[in-house]
Amino acid sequence: MPPTPDYLDPKVLATVRGLELQARLVVEGYLSGLHRSPYHGFAVEFAQHREYVPGDDIRHIDWKVFGRTERFYLKQYQLETNLICWLLVDASQSMAYGSGPLRKYQYAGMAAAALAYLIVQQSDAVGLATFDGQVRHVLRPAGQVSHLREVIRRLEQGPGEPRTSLGRTLHELAERITRRGLVLLFSDLFDDVPEVLAGLRHLAYKGHEVVVFQVLDPAELEFPYTDATLFRGLEREPELLTDPRGLRAGYLREFTAFLDELTRGCRGLGIDRVPLRTDGRLGAALGHYLARRMGR
Repeated sequence: MPPTPDYLDPKVLATVRGLELQARLVVEGYLSGLHRSPYHGFAVEFAQHREYVPGDDIRHIDWKVFGRTERFYLKQYQLETNLICWLLVDASQSMAYGSGPLRKYQYAGMAAAALAYLIVQQSDAVGLATFDGQVRHVLRPAGQVSHLREVIRRLEQGPGEPRTSLGRTLHELAERITRRGLVLLFSDLFDDVPEVLAGLRHLAYKGHEVVVFQVLDPAELEFPYTDATLFRGLEREPELLTDPRGLRAGYLREFTAFLDELTRGCRGLGIDRVPLRTDGRLGAALGHYLARRMGR
């Protein structure tokens, strides 16, 4: 069994710490990465005055202005608001695969934990949903360090047994996540592509900004096998003993078409698809993506 990873790898955190996770879209009426709402309330930072009307709270009257004008004006403030970020982590059996030191699920868990840490550090709220054939666990968003530890604990429970039904699960989560926010999906996306894209479209339609981190093993990308190999299906698929040399060209052609269809579909929905290889440096991959987001 591969070694259990440090889900808060200091090298990973050192790479992403200090980079703001900024949403491109207006979320809940504010630029979430900037933490400033255009809606005016009575909190935090002065924005402007407005004239008093009966029923207003007199505690917010600016008496200095009254002394100059002999008219009542209220101080209005900009409301500080927090980003709501959901981590959706695929815990299906296909994520248990790994040809190297880390399984896909472990790598996805490390990526999710690193971003959860960053989100909490910048005083935002993070929620978690893990799923396989159905939604397994849901943690409502919060921003406390104790909540971060609970997120890590849930991630450490590992993948389940059932087959993925990713498209259907995304539809369910789109209905369950009511407040608009940033949704980060960690999955190999092994499902029918039109169904996956339909689920992603549902999340985007609900007003979320969606980012897909597609976690893949190098063996899935390169199909390096040369000798007779027994392939074991992880999601109730049958075993197959075959000479992989005769399959390699067809496999790579189909896998490339799968990735191309996903890439085009995500681009058409305005969704970032971030490829992650389990043999790659996670800190560098996350840092590069976050820096590119900040540059936009």
